Amino acid sequence: MRERTIENMAGGTGHDLKPGSPGFTDSNEAYGSKDTRGFARTRMAMLMALFALFCVLQLRAQTPPLAGIAHVAFRVADLDKSRAFYHTLGFEQAFEFADDGKTSVVFIKINDDQFIELYPRTEDSEPLGLAHVCFETNALEALRADYLRHGLEPSEIEKGRAGNLLFDLLDFEGQLLEYTQYLPGSLHSMDHGKHLEGDRISQHLLEATIPVRNIAAARRFYATKLRFEPSSPGGVKLRLPGNSEDQIELASAFATKTARITFAVENTEHTATNLHRRGFKVRADANSVSISDPNGPLIVFREVQGRKR
Repeated sequence: MRERTIENMAGGTGHDLKPGSPGFTDSNEAYGSKDTRGFARTRMAMLMALFALFCVLQLRAQTPPLAGIAHVAFRVADLDKSRAFYHTLGFEQAFEFADDGKTSVVFIKINDDQFIELYPRTEDSEPLGLAHVCFETNALEALRADYLRHGLEPSEIEKGRAGNLLFDLLDFEGQLLEYTQYLPGSLHSMDHGKHLEGDRISQHLLEATIPVRNIAAARRFYATKLRFEPSSPGGVKLRLPGNSEDQIELASAFATKTARITFAVENTEHTATNLHRRGFKVRADANSVSISDPNGPLIVFREVQGRKR
């Protein structure tokens, strides 16, 4: 009997079990058909993907949204030249602070909610370029509490010199990020509707570029820890959580020109003509035009419909 069983298993003739005979078991019945097994695997993969999406959505739902980019701060070699550069673009200075009789920071106004801060370099050893990016929120305490729950180390909330609440946070490479909540009576709030008379080349600061040494690791940090949303799988642009559609761009810190900000415009051809008329040398790309501040960052203008703040 054992020999017959072995022979049957080996596929021997004369003693093979046939469908319908006693002891015959269809392997498809025993283990499921290939189609059935494939469907089960597909269903399991779909369920796992849906569960992962649910977790991400739940995480984002618990994260207070950001209202947008509040300001981008640059350290510059020649403050007067940088101030004149932005003035030529139609952006006015809203206010400034001075220490020991010397200007320590200038606030260039883009719109009522967005500014560019210019810090003069006080020592030759100080690096030029991006100092920090600041994000606006209407729920600063809740945002800080959320960051603490997720293992981040934001600073204590303080009232800044301009009268707004703020805290700061270092990203995983040590880049300073700032978060602010505008308060009634602050210099920013008191300046609403003012310093907007110039012929502004744009009315919306859309994107800030952050230099990083490891782009893949930085993308994971901003996406998983800060819940920024990548605009494409593996992409270097990430949208802020919330509905502002403002975003950051991650760029290699080893590139020659990493200091960069991007403004939204309705028509790049008209913008290029306007910039030429103001005396700038304009570089045109596929969907944007750009100019370079010899004393500061690269300024990019991207065509985006209906984006004003």
